[in-house]
Amino acid sequence: MSEDIRIGLYICHCGHNIAAVVRPGTLAGRAQSLPGVVVCRHHLYTCAESGQREITSDIKEMNLNRVVVAACSPRLHEFTFRRALVAAGLNPYLLEMVNIREQCSWVHGHDPRAAEDKALDLIRMGLAKVRLARPLEERRVPLTRRAMVIGGGPAGLRAALDLADTGVPVVLVERQPVLGGLANRLHRTFPHGQSALSLINPLMASVSMHPLIDILTGSEVEEVGGHLGNFQVTVRRQPLRVGAACDACGACEAVCPESGPPGAEARRPAIYLPSATAFPARYVIDPELCTDCGLCVPACPQGAIDLGAAETRRSFTVGALVVATGFTPYDPATGPYAPGAAHPRVVTTLEMEELLAGRQTGSDRLLALTGADGPREVAFIMCVGSREEEGNRYCSRVCCPTALHQALELQARFPQARIRLYYRDIRAIKPSWEDLYTRAREAGIRFQRGRVRELTDAAGRVRLRADNELLGGATDEVVDLAVLAVGMQPGNGQGLREVLKLPLSDDGFFLEAHPKLRPLETALDCVFLAGACQGPKDLSESMTQGSGAAAKILSLFAHDSLTLPGVRCEVDPEQCQACGQCVRQCPFQAVEMVTEGERTFARVVAAACKGCGVCAGACVAGAVIAHGFTDEMIMAQIDAALEDSPERKILTFCCNWCSYAGADFAGVTRLQYPPAVRIIRTMCAGRVRPKFIWHAFARGAGRVLVTGCHPPGDCHYLSGNLRAQARITRLKPKLAAKGIDPERLQLAWVSATEGRAFARLTTDMTRDLEAHPPPRRVPPTLAVMPDREMGTEDQDDE
Repeated sequence: MSEDIRIGLYICHCGHNIAAVVRPGTLAGRAQSLPGVVVCRHHLYTCAESGQREITSDIKEMNLNRVVVAACSPRLHEFTFRRALVAAGLNPYLLEMVNIREQCSWVHGHDPRAAEDKALDLIRMGLAKVRLARPLEERRVPLTRRAMVIGGGPAGLRAALDLADTGVPVVLVERQPVLGGLANRLHRTFPHGQSALSLINPLMASVSMHPLIDILTGSEVEEVGGHLGNFQVTVRRQPLRVGAACDACGACEAVCPESGPPGAEARRPAIYLPSATAFPARYVIDPELCTDCGLCVPACPQGAIDLGAAETRRSFTVGALVVATGFTPYDPATGPYAPGAAHPRVVTTLEMEELLAGRQTGSDRLLALTGADGPREVAFIMCVGSREEEGNRYCSRVCCPTALHQALELQARFPQARIRLYYRDIRAIKPSWEDLYTRAREAGIRFQRGRVRELTDAAGRVRLRADNELLGGATDEVVDLAVLAVGMQPGNGQGLREVLKLPLSDDGFFLEAHPKLRPLETALDCVFLAGACQGPKDLSESMTQGSGAAAKILSLFAHDSLTLPGVRCEVDPEQCQACGQCVRQCPFQAVEMVTEGERTFARVVAAACKGCGVCAGACVAGAVIAHGFTDEMIMAQIDAALEDSPERKILTFCCNWCSYAGADFAGVTRLQYPPAVRIIRTMCAGRVRPKFIWHAFARGAGRVLVTGCHPPGDCHYLSGNLRAQARITRLKPKLAAKGIDPERLQLAWVSATEGRAFARLTTDMTRDLEAHPPPRRVPPTLAVMPDREMGTEDQDDE
């Protein structure tokens, strides 16, 4: 190495937190002569102002170009010491923190001598890594100060209006011909019975008239390129056969000879008004019904109809996106209630909203179904399409309050009606929803706990057979009207999911980055979620999330550019074999294949890279450089950790966000475990290459442990721990083929709060190591294995 490495090593007492177990002065004396160390000091509190001042002074006076601080967890004070390096004119990424408090003195207080030996090993590992460190530059990404909101329901409308009111131009994309989403079909909202129109219509009107909001109805996002802060979005718009000049006079509808089949809704012509109250208030043409007869064209006094209009595409550059595509009501015709759902007196709660509002066919339809005096026997069936053993296992949350609210309104209209709710559990998760339940009980509405087994015809009425769990046995009732409280299903966002490559939850809704820490964010920076596209929500929660997503974007747009950490990945095109493995493995679509001249290779989009290193862990050629955690750095740490008595040690790879934090938590709670563990921190378990594991066993490691986020699939980098799991599963039989007991390699999941689990895991592994020590002689086939063979164990991670 041509550079003269000059390292300053600083060992912290942390008061008595470290010094009561490990002797910093003795450690300093033992480390002073290690290669590259120019100065070695110990300080009572290195993170204090005096300690930082000592470091900055040494950097300037002794021309230090690397710094190692042996103190507490880097998760606590890494930023503090990086800031000190910057103040001294040194690149902040030339720092390495060695954790001799949480992962040494606090967990090995029962064995101070072993703790001190381990602390020296950790210092050696830190020095080995920092010698190979290179200056890294933080990335600055310019921002386009325009946002796109995908979905024109309540959440999308709220987000668009909040953004536009602060001066941010917004493109609002809605696949339906009108705004408002399913809120257009609501009559009154629970729990207070407020008119849905009084809530949603002012919002639609404000959005429609706002000069900074470009509304594209009948449109879908077709393609998204670029990266955070600068997305290139292509929007495909259906033919606009009725233009903005339409004043909804209805002359076209009067002459249209075509009409749809009769059904739950009235027969409608091929040209129709989607909603009398929604925006934009203009007619649309149903392409499935229209025969292009042309009678509507001369009938329109405004000349707003163009039957020859073509599909159009528009491109936009936006800095951030809000996904607010909503939900789809469960269709009972596809589930266990399918036979009964076809009965004319069986309706869904959404259809009941329209009946109560008297829209379309009006309340006369309700009387026509149940008799001139209205219904006398009404049954509400809960959890239709929710909490199923086979199907949607989740609770849709809003079904219970919707049914309670509708039951109370029906009773107010028809006092003679006897109303019963068939339920499994009543879930009223808000105080105001609980009040609905109390009011329903006091009003005499009856509740029967049990599953409805059958809905059949009974001379035009509905026969309902159900279990009665509280009294035992079954009931057989005939009712005038059965209402299915249908749940929420993921919206029509499958196409958008393919375009944005957004991950989905097990339930099929869009998945947030973290349910507690980042509930509005997605795995893709500058892409946010709002409303029921993320999971079942009521109207108020959806609009609240819309405002939250807008606030997130405004906090981004308060700056001219984004600053991203210097830890990222890069591909060496000369080494790349163009296998595409890194492209498939990257959780963030940050790797692309490019062709320059006759050569094709992978390239990392710097602005989109999170630095997780999953692509580097998958690369069979070692062409991906994970800056900050390079192959060379990790291999050097392995060598340093296993320099003495390797057969007694458990080399452990911990992901930065969960398992490393879990090991820290074991220290915070002073859980004691054996000092055999030597931890190497990586950004993600998916960074661990099989090559590292081969190398550890070749150096005689007693055990190797790979730990990642808990549970599998709930990874800070989405799928990183699943990639690690796949690699370990395939690697074990190959270890056996080389004469290594595969049980010497373990994979475990440890969350940030599972310090006890980490302590128990390492204790059990140490006992196993002591009971079944490895052979002192490394298998010859492993010792001479060439590097290229070590790295080929990850050929296919799909």
